[in-house]
Order: sequence, then structure tokens, then C-alpha cells
Amino acid sequence: MRSAVFTGHKLRIQYAAIDQPPRWRTVDPIGLVTVRDQGYLLAKKSGEDRTYRLSRVLAAEELDEPAQRPDRVDLRRTWQERSTSFRTGGGQAAVLLRLNPVRREDLMATALAVTTEETDPDGWLRLEVAFQDTRHAEWALWQLSTNAEVLAPQSLRTTLHTRATRLATHYAPPS
Repeated sequence: MRSAVFTGHKLRIQYAAIDQPPRWRTVDPIGLVTVRDQGYLLAKKSGEDRTYRLSRVLAAEELDEPAQRPDRVDLRRTWQERSTSFRTGGGQAAVLLRLNPVRREDLMATALAVTTEETDPDGWLRLEVAFQDTRHAEWALWQLSTNAEVLAPQSLRTTLHTRATRLATHYAPPS
């Protein structure tokens, strides 16, 4: 992978995105960055900016074809722009949820913002939280397991229910 970045060649990667089967993608690599002990490949795919977590790259092949990318890249600036865009971009998802207060810090580590917060009589928090998009909300709330309950939107409740049902079926004892 590093060789393709330095030589300026296209890269074919097998990438395992969250909750999707691994797929092969051909990208134009721009650079590699490490942030908080996590490595990322900055690339373009079909002209669009993409960021791939290295821990999810299952295989990589350098191609002979030259990559379509700028001659010079400021990786620090590019990473800052992409991470800012991720945190503040359009298409945000607002979620109303109940949360076990012991998991509040975990939620705050991934949510974009909390717009309302109150405590229910049982001690759980009732929050309205902004996420990057519905996929980000699903991922973050799945991590909280039964310590969070989505109240709205219904579509996210349904998605999490379907996911939990598939997992329960997968691990059901043999009949």
C-alpha cells in the first residue's frame, strides 16, 4: 500500500466496511495518516474523497495504472479538512434516546452534539443527539447495546431491531 502511495499508482483494496461484506475497490491513493494510533488511507474513488481505516483493509494490490491525484498534497491539511467535514457535514441525523448514565462518556466520544438532556424518573438520561448520518448513529448506538434505547426516529429503531434479531438468530442454539 505504501509503495502505491509513493509511486503514484492506483491501488486495489479489499475493504470490510461496517456491516457490509468485504468488497474490492480501486482507488487513487493520496497518502497515509495515523491519528490516535489508528491508520487511515486517504484516497479518491471515482473522483470523490474517501478515507479508509487501515485495520479494515483485508488485502491490497498495487496496479500499474497511474493514480489520478494532485502532484503535491498537504496531508495534515487534507486530514483536517476531511475530519472537519465528517464532524460538521450535512445530512446529520437527530436521534431521541434514553441512555444509562454510566455510558454517557462513551456516547459523547462519538456524537456530534447533544441538543437536549434531561433525567427520567428512573435515573436514565433522555437525550436528543446529533450524529453525522443515520449510519453513524446506528454504529454508535449498537456499541452501547442495551444501555441505550432509541425512541425516535422509528426507522433507526427498526434497523437496530432487525440487526439484533439477525444476531440472535445467528447465535441461537441448534434445534
